[in-house]
Amino acid sequence: MSFRFRLTLIAAVAVAFASGLVFASGFDLTKLSWAQARTALAAKPMTASVKSLDETGSAFEAIAEHVTPAVVSIEAEQLEPRRGQTRRNVPPGMEEFFRNFEQQDQQPRTGTGSGFIVTKDGYILTNNHVVANADRVTVTLLDNRRFPARVIGRDPTTDVALIKVEGSDLPTVALGDDETMRVGQWVVAIGNPLGLDFTVTAGIVSAKGRSRLALPSPDGSPNRYAIQDFIQTDAAINPGNSGGPLVNIRGEVIGINSAIASSTGFNAGYGFAIPISLARVVMNDLREYGRVRRALLGVTIDEVSPADARAAGLAEIRGVKIQSFEPAESSPARKAGMEVGDVVVNAAGQRVNRVAELQRVVRGFKPGEVIDIEAMRFGEKKSFKVRLTEPPAADETVASNVRGNTEPSRRDSRSYDRLGITVQPVSDEVASAANVKDEYRRGLMVTAVSPRGPSYRELLANDDIIIQTLHPKRDIRSASDLEAVVKAVKGGDVLTLVVYSMRSGSTKVVNLSLDQ
Repeated sequence: MSFRFRLTLIAAVAVAFASGLVFASGFDLTKLSWAQARTALAAKPMTASVKSLDETGSAFEAIAEHVTPAVVSIEAEQLEPRRGQTRRNVPPGMEEFFRNFEQQDQQPRTGTGSGFIVTKDGYILTNNHVVANADRVTVTLLDNRRFPARVIGRDPTTDVALIKVEGSDLPTVALGDDETMRVGQWVVAIGNPLGLDFTVTAGIVSAKGRSRLALPSPDGSPNRYAIQDFIQTDAAINPGNSGGPLVNIRGEVIGINSAIASSTGFNAGYGFAIPISLARVVMNDLREYGRVRRALLGVTIDEVSPADARAAGLAEIRGVKIQSFEPAESSPARKAGMEVGDVVVNAAGQRVNRVAELQRVVRGFKPGEVIDIEAMRFGEKKSFKVRLTEPPAADETVASNVRGNTEPSRRDSRSYDRLGITVQPVSDEVASAANVKDEYRRGLMVTAVSPRGPSYRELLANDDIIIQTLHPKRDIRSASDLEAVVKAVKGGDVLTLVVYSMRSGSTKVVNLSLDQ
């Protein structure tokens, strides 16, 4: 991108901001009857306003003109076996015999997406889910040139993939800095939505560091190491936009469009992009090592609720709560002395407010390096030195394999009004059907949750098993164990539970505020 082009864009943006204020305040479209009742003609726009609006359009035109040539349309084909036509006039009882001799042909299953060229010799960034399991990948440029592409590497945890075409002097994009962008800034999304190639849409950065949006694995199973750090935008993003660039007003890529929040599967005003700072790290690792060398704390984490903050002794509602250790026995955080329920408030000298911020700090380190962690534990600040490691090379996602009916019988049930739950021992039938480990079978299964109690939306009936309480620390092996702890909690205090979820196959920490 030339210096002259950058200078033109910056000047246009400055004028665009001022004119935008004029435009927004110059029209009232909320009540059409007001305009109909007026007798005086509306004043013509000032010449300066018309000119500045024209320059605003020119800024977007410049972005589209200079960035779109480096955006590509990706066609990913997966060959699937399809049986041939069933033979006719087959003697009764011989259908299966002849079916074994039927010719197997290959019917391609095609998916489409987007990407963008980052080097002149043909390296392209896109989404993992665009090219996952593809047998053939084809890339088409704006000038209609088509190239076969090979997948250099994929990373399901970030949903980033790097592919390569053989070419030279190809158009490229400039990579920006998503960490300096601010909510409210203009952005442009470019891609191939709904088969409409090289579509350009505009919007603003609606939010940064969006979590609770961790993408699943391509097979739909939970992704235990998924990064939860998304840029939210209202620029229209639809199926087919995946892998395309989210561009700032200077024409620099700040994110990879990846997902939408919609009940219909189409744009509903909420789109999400993977920060380019994260994608850049993945790209460099894939090029240098052929895989992503991700540093791992060895924990599953969650945002902090008001009850979590009270339990930790925090004056502010911030930080990251440790839910469980992963891998359970070899977790670096566990070896360093951390415990479930700890709330991380600082990492590597940086303040941590939410999940996305902790992930950003940790991904700046390499496996084997040591990171300083500060956490709150029931009003006491703890300091840890955690030597980071890598995820297992062949990690298998743990998912509940529930077969048959896991609805428990109501025998031996016990209700706790202060918690708003009903519990009972875990039956052998339920434990076997859900593959519950022996260490968790001795807990109490939640069988009902009252919408009026503190457990509402915190615990799940017929899924969660209470295995321990913290502060005081006590294993829950029977209803009497839980009853003794509940009675000891004073009104206004917080009860901290360690709960095993059969659905996710992992533990979590739940803090309940008991007002009675």
